[in-house]
Amino acid sequence: MIKLAIVYHSGFGHTQRVAECVAEGAAAVENTQVAVQSVDRVDLETLHAADAIVFGAPTYMGGLSAPFKSFMESTSKLWLQQRWKDKLAAGFTNSGSLYGDKANALGELSCFAAQHGMLWISLGMLVNGVRGDRDDPRHLNRLGSSLGLMTQADVDRGPDLAPPISDLETARAFGRRIAGLAARWSAGKAGSRG
Repeated sequence: MIKLAIVYHSGFGHTQRVAECVAEGAAAVENTQVAVQSVDRVDLETLHAADAIVFGAPTYMGGLSAPFKSFMESTSKLWLQQRWKDKLAAGFTNSGSLYGDKANALGELSCFAAQHGMLWISLGMLVNGVRGDRDDPRHLNRLGSSLGLMTQADVDRGPDLAPPISDLETARAFGRRIAGLAARWSAGKAGSRG
């Protein structure tokens, strides 16, 4: 069984919706168990047991939200113990504008994972859409990200209407990618124990 944990912060519900879609995609991969946790209620044992940890937070003012940064800082003792070394990691972020400096937020997440000795999983998909295709589920990665998942939610729409369908389908595809790579990584680790 592959264990995947998603830990996120969501200020208005949009990032939580993205986290749930990443979880749906991952859970669609055979023999994958997914735990979704808000930074307000983190069970560290679940994170320690995971084969992969996915980090998610909104981008506010060009960087990660303060509650997520607080979670990151709370893991410094784990860093000293190297508890997450060689685990897989991935990340996602959401903002109200099309760009909104989301690359900075993904950079913070990947650097955080690297500090813990984790191995980062990129989005791994080409751009397959343009701005006008936001409601077409076939147009994945409309925001053109590579480092991780970027989504956009209009600030005048609640999480029941935003992010758009194309972004949510990209989140599901990202979840499938992460779970699939975690299965390959886990199988390789088991084979090397010989």
